[in-house]
Amino acid sequence: MRAATGTDVDAVREVTDAAYHHYIARIGIRPAPMDADHAAGIAAGHVYVAGTPVSGVVVLVPGGDHLFLDSIAVHPRARGTGLGRLLLGFADAHARRLGLPEIRLYTNALMWENQELYPRYGYEFTERRVDGVYDRFHYRKRLAPHAL
Repeated sequence: MRAATGTDVDAVREVTDAAYHHYIARIGIRPAPMDADHAAGIAAGHVYVAGTPVSGVVVLVPGGDHLFLDSIAVHPRARGTGLGRLLLGFADAHARRLGLPEIRLYTNALMWENQELYPRYGYEFTERRVDGVYDRFHYRKRLAPHAL
């Protein structure tokens, strides 16, 4: 894992697009991470990458009292390798380094795989909310105080 740099913009876009593309037909629109300004996220220090070539991307945005896991993407060529678990573990460690007690994220209601995945990694469902054209399930993970 490393912080993404300006030279990673194309790789971040490629991994994100490859990871989310199959959802377009299911949800009827492009998932938000596909249209993110990856260069701005990298410049802000929010994007981290893994693999050579880059096969995993996680976008982490610190908030006042939590870390927002804005996007996580694993290229299909790396599925089943444990890379997603590594990215989620990195998010936990990053929140702890920042002294933040909680991680929050959301996923589209029609990305049902994620509704099974996130609880396995300690995330609890908090609410379902429509944000513009997106119907989202919101989750949080509270990090143990002794681990901060």
